[in-house]
Amino acid sequence: MSQMSDGGGGLRIRSPQDMGAGIFMIVLGVAALILGSNLSMGTLRSIGPGMLPKSLAVICMAIGLLLCVNSLRFGGPALESWSWKGILLVLGGACLFGLVIRGFQIGPISVPSLGLVAAGPLVVLVSGMAADDRKVRQLFIFAAVMTIGCALLFKYALGLPIPLAPWLLGI
Repeated sequence: MSQMSDGGGGLRIRSPQDMGAGIFMIVLGVAALILGSNLSMGTLRSIGPGMLPKSLAVICMAIGLLLCVNSLRFGGPALESWSWKGILLVLGGACLFGLVIRGFQIGPISVPSLGLVAAGPLVVLVSGMAADDRKVRQLFIFAAVMTIGCALLFKYALGLPIPLAPWLLGI
């Protein structure tokens, strides 16, 4: 749909890609508000658990509205087809990370926590396969560097209770 009627001459969508992104951002913000509706906002002196997600949802919707308005004012590219491979690999990598770092159990199947040493490279390698211009050697190097960096930052600098390699190091 490239035309929107305002009752008169009509508004023309000049950047369908921006309009699509704006609508997506607005829907995402509304979903976040609905899903976080049971969280207390608190006050500025005593911030509640709903303050950040609800604030980010409103910011997300405002950015979406700006994108929609700008799509009517400025020209831009048409909508392109989605890369399903990229979406599935990036989301799949993130889901694998969450399952592998802490372990999981589904019925009789139980996978113990493999920790950050296994989950870090796994998410980088699986997500990295989404890029068409990937170089496997560079992915392995990046996975190693990111895993070491995350271990140093989250486990040691911030002191978060993230298992590193319980199957190998016991920590």
